[in-house]
Amino acid sequence: MAESTPRALGEHHYALTSTWTGNTGTGTTGYRDYRRDVTIEVSGKPELLASSDKPFRGDPSRWNPEDLLLASLSECHLLSYLHACVTAGVVVVSYRDEATGMMREDGTGGGSFVEVTLRPEVVVAEASMIDAAERAHAQANAWCFIANSMNFPVRHQAKVTALA
Repeated sequence: MAESTPRALGEHHYALTSTWTGNTGTGTTGYRDYRRDVTIEVSGKPELLASSDKPFRGDPSRWNPEDLLLASLSECHLLSYLHACVTAGVVVVSYRDEATGMMREDGTGGGSFVEVTLRPEVVVAEASMIDAAERAHAQANAWCFIANSMNFPVRHQAKVTALA
């Protein structure tokens, strides 16, 4: 089971349990003889039902690693952005991201993500906050632990509007 436990100043450790649940009775006797179903558990949180992506014989109704990577980048930017806005005196009243990512297979059975684009649509309380809200995306990108861990570009196409 997973938890985040501070160990030393600025150091955090994470753990989870991934359990393959796709044995149909014959194990991995052949590529088509098993399901790609996985249950991911983190202590104190609901189980996450996962699989591989549909093109890799997975269950499309379950989360796949590619979905989870994109979700991690989107959520990390969102949380970092909200913090950046607070420090800049920007009041965010709404945030929605339509994120996309591209993974490219390498022809040898592997591959990698080559880019992710986050498209946050942000609404701030007042028009006078728009410039600072736009600048906060750069600060959020610098603070995002997940984006800083990637070896591909994480782009931002933000749109900021105001209630008043």
